[in-house]
Amino acid sequence: MAEPLPTPLPPPVPKKRRVQSVLFMCNFNAVRSAAAEAIARAYFGKSTYVQSAGVRSGEPTDPFMIAALDEVGIDASRHRPRTIEELEDWEGLNFDLIITLAPEAHHRALALTHTLAADVEYWPTPDPTLVQEASREQRLDAYRDVRDGLTQRIKARLKS
Repeated sequence: MAEPLPTPLPPPVPKKRRVQSVLFMCNFNAVRSAAAEAIARAYFGKSTYVQSAGVRSGEPTDPFMIAALDEVGIDASRHRPRTIEELEDWEGLNFDLIITLAPEAHHRALALTHTLAADVEYWPTPDPTLVQEASREQRLDAYRDVRDGLTQRIKARLKS
């Protein structure tokens, strides 16, 4: 009787290559993507090139976002919102990874990757600006939740 054939080994799981450059995108680049950029720079700015941009222009940097980041020692006070077109005009769009934080930004990033060799990940992130009819502390809590959620995901995704 012939010996049974050995069971083939499963194919190796491809190791994710280290991200060397990341772009965070949301609607206006005033809250979520701006916070993600500041957080990623704080933790990985020496090893990873980090930028952020919005699909549309028109919103100033949000003071609640600046305050929430300041609580954890991250200074985002010099952030100036920019659109994806402005970023492309200034330096091009040479990123390994584009992380989108809002549906509109995700659709835009997918359209961009028809001509870019970048991976796109969608991280649904609540918009804390929608918390309007609340106390200052309750509004700030919404921003803290976004900050903490982004910090956790960024640390997990960008660590070497």
